[in-house]
Amino acid sequence: MKRLLGILGFLSVFLLLVVLPVMAEENQTPAAETGTGYLFRWLNFAIVFAGIGYAAVKWGGPYFRAHAEDISRKIAEGARAREAAERQRKEIEEKLAGLDDEIKRLRAEAKRDAEAEAKRLRDVARAEAEKIEHAAQMEIKAAGRAAHLELKALAARLAVERAEVMLRKEITPQAEAGLFQTFVAGLERSVN
Repeated sequence: MKRLLGILGFLSVFLLLVVLPVMAEENQTPAAETGTGYLFRWLNFAIVFAGIGYAAVKWGGPYFRAHAEDISRKIAEGARAREAAERQRKEIEEKLAGLDDEIKRLRAEAKRDAEAEAKRLRDVARAEAEKIEHAAQMEIKAAGRAAHLELKALAARLAVERAEVMLRKEITPQAEAGLFQTFVAGLERSVN
């Protein structure tokens, strides 16, 4: 921007210096308006115009060219950004259009998953209950067997005690000696 202002200032001073003599000539007598006067005016105009054109091309050309290139580059960037924004907008619209279907699909999938999980939990609970029931039955059987064995042992002990009491009442020392002799006689027979 400073360069442009410098160029415009230079052109203004240059034009003032070139036009000043022409304006001074206009205030002179009509005799100066002869053919030669017109020729110098046109020649002066051509020189001033050529100087302005040269200055515009020499100093203004690169500036305007760079400015035009900058504007073209910015326009191209804007077009690319607009195209990218359009692509994004279309992608978003497509995603939004499919969003309802996606939500329905996700809900159906979540419902299926929840039902499958509930069934799995019921199956696991049922299997655990069966295991617990089986373990309880095994414990009951084991406790029954233990009680049965304990009952047999108790019955045997009681039978032995009762038999002992009965034998003590019935076996006297004479009966015991007779039994001993019978036993020894049975052993002698078995040896022979």
